[in-house]
Amino acid sequence: MTLTELRYVVALAQERHFGRAAQKCFVTQPTLSLALAKLEDELGVRLFERNKNEVLVTPMGEAIVEQARRVLDEAGKITSLAKGSQDQLAGALRLGIIPTIGPYLLPELVPILRVLAPNMPLVIEENFTASLVPMLRDGEIDVAIVALPFSVAGVRTRTLYEEPFSVVVPEGHGWARKKHVRPDELSGENLLVLNAGHCFRDQVLEACPGQSNTANPEGRSGSSLETIRNMVASGLGVSVLPATALQPRYGNRLVKEIPFAEPVPSRKVAIAWRASFARPDAVEALARAVLEVKLDCLRMVAA
Repeated sequence: MTLTELRYVVALAQERHFGRAAQKCFVTQPTLSLALAKLEDELGVRLFERNKNEVLVTPMGEAIVEQARRVLDEAGKITSLAKGSQDQLAGALRLGIIPTIGPYLLPELVPILRVLAPNMPLVIEENFTASLVPMLRDGEIDVAIVALPFSVAGVRTRTLYEEPFSVVVPEGHGWARKKHVRPDELSGENLLVLNAGHCFRDQVLEACPGQSNTANPEGRSGSSLETIRNMVASGLGVSVLPATALQPRYGNRLVKEIPFAEPVPSRKVAIAWRASFARPDAVEALARAVLEVKLDCLRMVAA
C-alpha cells in the first residue's frame, strides 16, 4: 500500500468516476484502475462497486476512504517539516469562501493580512458551501470562511462576526421613505432572491416568512448579489442584502436601503479548518485579520 494508492482511493470516492479521478491525480485512467484493483487484492476487500453509470463506495470502502484521508493529512505534516516549515506563516494558504462574502470581505481583509503575514499569499476558491465542504475535508483547501451553521466531521469552526440584513427597494417605491420594515411585510412584495445553492437565499427565505413566488421556477432569482441589486434598480422587485454588500462603495442611486425593524435578521460568519491542519498559526493569522477589518456594519466576536 502506498500514499499514491491512497490518493487514488480518495479521488475516486470524491469524483465517483474513473476518468475524472484520473484527471484529478494527473494519471491515465488505466493506471488508476490497475492501482486500485491491486490495492483491493492486497486488502482482500472491495472498496468500490463499479457499474456503467457511476462508481459507488462500499460500506467497508467508506471506512477505508476516511482513514486514507487522515493518513494523507498526516503525511502532509511530514512534508511541511521536511521543508523546514518552522514558520507557519510562510507559504500560500488555500482559502475557500462563499460568493456572498468573498467580494465584500476580501478587499478589506487582504491588505490587513499582507501586513500580518506578508509571506502567506491567498489562493482563493469562491464556491457554494456544499462544494467547499468536500474540498475542506479532502485537503483541497486549507480553511474556509462560511456562514453558520457549518458542521463537518473533523472540522473546527470559530465565529468571527455577525452581519445584519437590510431591505433594498427601487427608487420611487412606496417604502422608500419608511424608517423600518418588518420581515412579514415582504410577503406582499415580489422578493428577489439568489439561485438555489446559495445559503444566503435560504437565510433570506427563513427570515421573511410567507414568500411563495420564490418557491417555484417562476420565482425571480439571480446568480449573484450584484445581479440582484441591479434587478432591484430596474424596478423588478425588492430584495434583502447583507450589510457588507451595502457599503457605500457598492451603492446604486436607483436602490434605496431600508433597515429591518428589531429583531434584525442576520447571519454569523465563521472560519473553518480541519482539526488536523498542520498550520494552526496560519488559521489564527487569518482569523485575526478578519477581526481587524474596520466595518461599522459588522459586530465582531472576540476569541
